[in-house]
Amino acid sequence: MANKFPMTDYFRPIAQTGPVRPLGALTLAGGWTWFTHVEHLSRGAPSRVLPASDLPDDVRQTLTAPRAPVTGLSMDRPRLMGILNVTPDSFSDGGQFNAPQAALAHALRMVEQGADMIDIGGESTRPGAAEVPAQQETERTAPVIAALRAGGFRTPISIDTRKAPVARAALQAGADLVNDVAGFTFDPDLPGVAAGAGAAVCLMHAQGTPEVMQADPRYDDVLLDVYDWLAERVAVAQAAGIPRTKIMVDPGIGFGKTLDHNLALIRGLSLFHGLGCPILLGASRKRFIGVIANVQDAADRMPGSVAIALAGAAQGVQFLRVHDIAETRQALSLSQAVWGMV
Repeated sequence: MANKFPMTDYFRPIAQTGPVRPLGALTLAGGWTWFTHVEHLSRGAPSRVLPASDLPDDVRQTLTAPRAPVTGLSMDRPRLMGILNVTPDSFSDGGQFNAPQAALAHALRMVEQGADMIDIGGESTRPGAAEVPAQQETERTAPVIAALRAGGFRTPISIDTRKAPVARAALQAGADLVNDVAGFTFDPDLPGVAAGAGAAVCLMHAQGTPEVMQADPRYDDVLLDVYDWLAERVAVAQAAGIPRTKIMVDPGIGFGKTLDHNLALIRGLSLFHGLGCPILLGASRKRFIGVIANVQDAADRMPGSVAIALAGAAQGVQFLRVHDIAETRQALSLSQAVWGMV
């Protein structure tokens, strides 16, 4: 049967949770949420709600297909990525863990609290941050990864970097995933490094570099613009030899976005399941939380961060990148119990 929807159409599954579900409800991405209807979106036209039975066959297949494990982690429940900034100037915890022993102790503490993966970064990408030379970034990150692995640390490790030399050293030291906040637009050699190592990757959307990204971000339609950009970057990664089963996507909350842009992306997170990749949400302690909740100090934004993490999990987001592991894990455990997850 001919497809009655043009290629410019988008379908956002309206995700629901809980053990009581209507006959015919579709499981979203093989995970813990399900849907019976979708929001049909197209540029320049009002959205409308359609029954899931109206979906084109290829779209239905992409939205419902179980996602492959990432670094050995199954995608059947929300996963927590613990943030380990080995930097002197990150916006929330700069200087707390840049000493090697402090970094190692914090990584172990986060795993004890329930982290499924540790994301190690040696360059602050906060708004206004200047670029760190690759050599310095490597010296901050690779020794920490090597020390963790030498000590028997078996939890998956992600290297948070835009640069091929930094990623190469981290992967050689024992990292499993490359988390690029520039989505392979900063260093053209990075896709080849990740592909050659057989590493998983996370491609994040950002408008502009950290130095200027918050100057005056503008979009025609932030949700659809970010979706299209990520679709293009997934294609670039695949062309470099990285299979889609090893690609995650991140809409890049706070990276070249206003408060309204961030809220639009969080409300529409389930759209990104249409890319056929696991989704990562990184909103922990970010400025928009402080603006909404009237909390100036980033370290005091844990409750708001947990609220956003739960909103993401309720839309089937597979990875939540957070600072506050124990609090987020506790909140998730309660949510999962309410949703009927075993």
